[in-house]
Amino acid sequence: MTTLAVDDRPTTDPATAGTAEGAVTDAALIYFSSVSDNTHRFVEKLGVRAARMPVLTKEPTLRATRPYVLVLPTYGGITGKGAVPRQVVKFLNNEQNRSLLRGVIGAGNTNFGETYCLAADIVAAKCHVPVLYRFEVMGTSEDVARVTTGLEEFWT
Repeated sequence: MTTLAVDDRPTTDPATAGTAEGAVTDAALIYFSSVSDNTHRFVEKLGVRAARMPVLTKEPTLRATRPYVLVLPTYGGITGKGAVPRQVVKFLNNEQNRSLLRGVIGAGNTNFGETYCLAADIVAAKCHVPVLYRFEVMGTSEDVARVTTGLEEFWT
């Protein structure tokens, strides 16, 4: 496996090249964040190169070219209905993207009880990969440290 490198490139990778289907990325961390930018702010704190999925479902999705870890929030509140963002569903409906997924990190809100980080659980179960970590809203400095260390260990 390749090591997830912390480097001096921007923490979010606008993806390296565009295609008719969307941008292509070799980032080892791919994430979705809504316009609230909560998940985006967490990923920025990690200080690693990452690729963000388009905010709008109508935009072409990313295409992954190497194994990656997915970071995603949970939608749907207490009911959990629509827990996995549509943009993530669209991204994972691409067979190549699905085949390169190696793990999931979930963002959620403990106020929603049993549906806390439900999207990560759903994706992990459907794609047969582990949930590597869960954090609340934008995460704490402790969450950032744990995820940073955890990803380094995961890729070695």
